[in-house]
Amino acid sequence: MTQTRAKVLTVSDGVVARTRDDVSGRALVEYLTSSGFDVQEHRVCPDGQEPVAQSLREMAHEFSGVIVTTGGTGFSPRDVTPEATLMVIDRQAPGLAEAMRAGNPLGRLSRGIAGIIQNAVVINTPGSPAGCVEQLACIIDVLEHAVSLLNQTPTEH
Repeated sequence: MTQTRAKVLTVSDGVVARTRDDVSGRALVEYLTSSGFDVQEHRVCPDGQEPVAQSLREMAHEFSGVIVTTGGTGFSPRDVTPEATLMVIDRQAPGLAEAMRAGNPLGRLSRGIAGIIQNAVVINTPGSPAGCVEQLACIIDVLEHAVSLLNQTPTEH
């Protein structure tokens, strides 16, 4: 059986400037790997709609799998990861985002979205190490199936 491929995008001015450690990105890589995903890339970009949108376009190019972002989903003025994601996705996957928010009362403060770009499922998670893994854990069990459906790969259903 082939492992579902994954990529991680950390969105953080501080990580790009090297004034902050990328704890969240590493936590996602570790969690995805321990959950059986083949993590093929871990990238960092600054906050802002265009840097995030451009990174997502590049990461999704000729890629089939899951792209998980961390950071930029809150209420501060530079938190625009959901808006950047909306710029590049083909369709939204609201059930995934709703399930992620329902996992913890603080999830209600996340503006993250989920959607489809080409043959990839894009998931926005918060920038905190605990929050990003906790939200991803709420949907990890359906991601392999979602990627299979998206790519018209035969499933057991």
